[in-house]
Amino acid sequence: MNAPQEQVIKMYAAREEIYPREIEGKYARLRWIFVWLTQLAFYCTPWLQWNGRQALLFDLGTRKFYIFGLVLWPQDFIYLAVLLIISAYLLFLATAIAGRVWCGFACPQTVYTEIFLWIERQFEGRRSARIALDRQPMSLRKFARKGGKHLTWGLLALWTGFTFVGYFTPITQLMGEVVHLSFGPWEWFWVLFYGFATYGNAGWMREQVCKYMCPYARFQSSMFDRDTLIITYDAARGEPRGPLSKNKNGNGGSCIDCSLCVQVCPTGIDIRNGLQYECIGCAACVDACNTVMDKTAQPRGLIRYSTERAMEDHLTPTEIRRRAMRPRVKIYSAVLGLIVVAACTALYLRTPLKLDVIRDRGSMGREVEDGMIENVYRLQIMNTSEQAHRYRIEVSGIDTLAVVGPAEVQMDATETRAHPIRLRVAHGAGHAGSNKIAVTLTAVDDASLHVKESAVFIVPR
Repeated sequence: MNAPQEQVIKMYAAREEIYPREIEGKYARLRWIFVWLTQLAFYCTPWLQWNGRQALLFDLGTRKFYIFGLVLWPQDFIYLAVLLIISAYLLFLATAIAGRVWCGFACPQTVYTEIFLWIERQFEGRRSARIALDRQPMSLRKFARKGGKHLTWGLLALWTGFTFVGYFTPITQLMGEVVHLSFGPWEWFWVLFYGFATYGNAGWMREQVCKYMCPYARFQSSMFDRDTLIITYDAARGEPRGPLSKNKNGNGGSCIDCSLCVQVCPTGIDIRNGLQYECIGCAACVDACNTVMDKTAQPRGLIRYSTERAMEDHLTPTEIRRRAMRPRVKIYSAVLGLIVVAACTALYLRTPLKLDVIRDRGSMGREVEDGMIENVYRLQIMNTSEQAHRYRIEVSGIDTLAVVGPAEVQMDATETRAHPIRLRVAHGAGHAGSNKIAVTLTAVDDASLHVKESAVFIVPR
């Protein structure tokens, strides 16, 4: 009896190199518009100044987040959480309406892959030249082209990592450290880590990030329905495929099987096989097919943005747009609108002053001169505005309750301070045990800027 043969099951398919063909068209121009917009915003924003400091800075060292005219502290983390929720709902809304439009046009992976591919073309040429170069044995010419490409990739990736760190450490300070070679260990780590991630993801892994690493590709189908815009191939019009001569004789479809739609696809799929999770919705195949239709004097739209329902029911563009505002989209829009309004209202009503009153537990209520009762407190004051203020300290809750010593405190812009105070009441005021009191801070130069915090005053029994 023959022994059973071992069978090797591969859990990861070997990658076949993809050489996306360059293409011109409406969607290619739109992708480059997004490349310019996103990268101008990313690389330029850290250099913007606001009130003498960086306009957008997440300063982890001082635990302050500067967002233009807004200064957020750790206690304001809820606002950052709301910002993430708004971003998530925007993504859900965009996906419900237009599928993976984010992936195809604005995702950092798509944007940097587009930039890296452009650099690759400058050194190695067009698609056919790149394929031929990779098949050649190593030579001085090949080494120079490949080396120049990787050096440019590396420099761009390092600058990207530097810019990323510049959102957490003031970028002018960071540039000074670069000039004097005085980077700290964490700065070195994050510049190199983010630079390496950019270099590896956009230069080497490319479509593998979208196919295997990105969770969005896996759960996107749960946000799709029959009225979601997707990249579609009109099989009724395109099949059977064949040469142009067969189409002109009336024996074939509009698709001449040129495979340009496959050659331009950054993930290497054939959209004619139907919607696939690898499709990122970049519409490169739409541009390629429209170019072929123009050359063969056929109507555009063999491959186009459409919906599953539109393809089955032959809906017009007007009917497609009308069905876009379906219940799911209205619910997403309503929830998103409510969250945005609530967040904006909370920010508008937010008082740029915070106060915590902490009674000194090591010094209970005690009797001092003239029989008065004294308690000691620590006021934790946070002036979260970008203006210096002098605050007046007022107390209430017990007759004769007063602040001992100066009843004002000067606070610089965005300063936090622990300010000790002593409160006294006359003998016989209040009752033995805990008495509820209130401490109020009011800006001397702006009476509308005030905050009130409750505390307790201990009268010995």
